[in-house]
Amino acid sequence: MIKRYKQNEIDQLAKILKKDGVISVPTDTIYGICARINSIKAYHNLVEVKKRPINKLFPIMCADEEQIKSIAIVDKRVEKLIHAFMPGPITLILKKRLEIPAYVNNGNTTIAVRMATSKVLEDLIRKIKTPIFMTSANQSGEPTCANLDEIEKACPSLDGMMEGKVVFGEGSTIIDSTLEEIKILRPGPISIEQIKKVIE
Repeated sequence: MIKRYKQNEIDQLAKILKKDGVISVPTDTIYGICARINSIKAYHNLVEVKKRPINKLFPIMCADEEQIKSIAIVDKRVEKLIHAFMPGPITLILKKRLEIPAYVNNGNTTIAVRMATSKVLEDLIRKIKTPIFMTSANQSGEPTCANLDEIEKACPSLDGMMEGKVVFGEGSTIIDSTLEEIKILRPGPISIEQIKKVIE
């Protein structure tokens, strides 16, 4: 039986993450599972829980703009997108800072970044003082779990679960902002028209 925590038990959940543990949390769109990015052991534990092919990258969730800037290159155009749409259902593909270890994104030059979509997630990330890997709660390639019982069945090696509601909507809009011309890689709640309005 995986221990379930209330949303006000952030300190216990932060403790698990600091010890390289992997937990499930509710996000704005789906249940996610997460681990801290500044530990290769935590990364391997997450890969193990998720049974994920090593070449598939994990998106990263940050508490705020400052944290995004600590791991990625943010130019004026990206700054406009952050101010207009974050926190919200948007994932930005950005160029990674050179000092970020290779395991974080499998040696690629880019990373996928989101901003914490709730006060609880923001507090959790601030408590552990590092962004977190945030991926959907399921086994790689399987449907996303709809409740805690399903998560427990799919990911029995989790170290803890945070209770809470999610809005089962579509996943976030994924935008590649490393190109001259911004490109939508996965359509979602935020349209290309809305994005163009902000950057033009």
